[in-house]
Amino acid sequence: MSAAHPPRAAASRGRDQRRALGRLGEQAAAAHLRRLGFAVLERNVRTRYGEIDLIAWDGSTLAFVEVKTRRARAGAQPAQEPLLGLGWRQRRRLRRLARAWLARRGRARPYAGAIRFDAIGVSVDARGTYVRHVEGAW
Repeated sequence: MSAAHPPRAAASRGRDQRRALGRLGEQAAAAHLRRLGFAVLERNVRTRYGEIDLIAWDGSTLAFVEVKTRRARAGAQPAQEPLLGLGWRQRRRLRRLARAWLARRGRARPYAGAIRFDAIGVSVDARGTYVRHVEGAW
């Protein structure tokens, strides 16, 4: 029985490290958006279709933001690699999530002249955290 515990503990530790890296990336993305004049309305919003990382508003534009965070590989260009994993399935999923969020009743939300879908890639290495923001990614 004791032989089964070490792999489980290692898997749990790996999952905790991924969550911590994801939180770090979302914090960096939220700080970046605030520097651009956005208010972060919600983080990690759960709908029946999944989770929206960030919802931000700058007074006229409502942005649904997908954040991808990776540890930088040696020699990789900072903050570019995380966004390479965004495929059509994730894009479709984020549109579905945004529709579900917008359709919810009983929530005060700002009037937005425009809605867009942004992608923010966060790359973390020993030298620091790098952010790449693609406005209107899809």
